[in-house]
Amino acid sequence: MALLLAFVTVGCDVDKTEEGRMPDLDVDVSGDPGKMPAYDVEGPDVDVSMEEKRVDVPDVDVNMKEKEMSVPDIDVSVPDDNE
Repeated sequence: MALLLAFVTVGCDVDKTEEGRMPDLDVDVSGDPGKMPAYDVEGPDVDVSMEEKRVDVPDVDVNMKEKEMSVPDIDVSVPDDNE
């Protein structure tokens, strides 16, 4: 999965389309909120197909048996609305 993520990340073409700027350091909420830069991201073209291959796979038999053990028991108490 990490290899696939690395491949997709490296295969992207990112072009910055607009400059960003930081907001004014003003506590006034109605002031200029600033703006994030804009980017055009174009990912790689990936073609996935299926093909028949012969591979060795393990043949595993699982025998289930019942066993008594300690398990967590969680009780959640929600406070009343009138408190």
